[in-house]
Amino acid sequence: MVNNITAERLAGKIDADEQFTLIDVRPEDSFEAWHVRDAENVSYDPDEGLSEDQLNEVDTLVDGRPVVAICGKGLTSTPFAFELDEHGYDDISVVTGGMEEWSKLYEVVPIETSSDDLVVRQVQRRAKGCLGYVVGSKEVGEAVVVDATRQTDQFKVAAQDAGLSIARVLDTHVHADHISGSPTLADEVGVPYHLGDAARERGVEYEYDPLPDGDVIEVGDVEIEALHTPGHTSEMMNYLVDGELLLTGDTLFVDSVGRTELQFGEDDASRGAELLYDSLHETILNLPDDTTILPGHLTVTSDGRYENGSPGEPLEARLGDLRDELDFLGLDREAFVERLTEDTPEKPPNYETVIAINTGKETVEDESEATELELGPNNCAA
Repeated sequence: MVNNITAERLAGKIDADEQFTLIDVRPEDSFEAWHVRDAENVSYDPDEGLSEDQLNEVDTLVDGRPVVAICGKGLTSTPFAFELDEHGYDDISVVTGGMEEWSKLYEVVPIETSSDDLVVRQVQRRAKGCLGYVVGSKEVGEAVVVDATRQTDQFKVAAQDAGLSIARVLDTHVHADHISGSPTLADEVGVPYHLGDAARERGVEYEYDPLPDGDVIEVGDVEIEALHTPGHTSEMMNYLVDGELLLTGDTLFVDSVGRTELQFGEDDASRGAELLYDSLHETILNLPDDTTILPGHLTVTSDGRYENGSPGEPLEARLGDLRDELDFLGLDREAFVERLTEDTPEKPPNYETVIAINTGKETVEDESEATELELGPNNCAA
């Protein structure tokens, strides 16, 4: 019998360590680029059906366990499942919407603070590793949203569940790995949208209110200071919340720092690396060791593993710990620049198109195209 399950249900099965075999039927290159944790690949063409060798491979992989099938959009995995059903498999499920729906799966995680008034929610986009934030004041019932992704309802619900209404929307920078939802969210709820003052240099065509370095946004008694921290991009902003939490965007992660050549290019990546070194050592590392670092991404590998932390758990670090443990932060200027520019990782898929969309120079036609542009893990860390 063939059943349908949601991406959320698949995540629950994985997190609960249920015993089943997840078979991804996409072509091998698509699978290798990005897949769900512990998935096995059996490429399937509905026009050709399963060969005897493939059936034997499936038999070996399944070994009597229930089968869950997944593909890009749920179109190929369905005939695959029915063919298995015809061959005697009796516990088969298909992930509705496939990897497209998996890419839209979120968890909302409370972040502990020292203030009874300060409310912080970390909105984790599970498959992409994107981290957005709802930061607000319980007393006045208002919040700002930082780095919203294009599934804007996730941020509306996170704010509502925390008893907050959205008063402003901020981006830390022009993102390269995913389409920002911040301008859309601000428009939907009728509030100001902010980027750093230096975003003018990127030719951003969206309407936005620029934030100068050192400007302070107040939400009740909660103060959010905008800090210009160029490097990953020229307009990058970090947001210091009540002197306690630092939303670092793609400047500083819990396991690395931001790469610099996505905006600056290979030939000028060293300039970006020099700017990043200065931002780290003249701004971020001057903050107290007890400052909580809340980054804009976590590392999700191509095989769907979290390299730091677990889905649904806070992804954060104490600045003093990063100072001691992260070797990037112990390098001198010359060594830091060399390290960032000598061996850069693979670039995010479609990053040039994504940047063009996030500056308003191009538009995305529909949901399917947007999802296709964003498929794959983020690759914004050095």
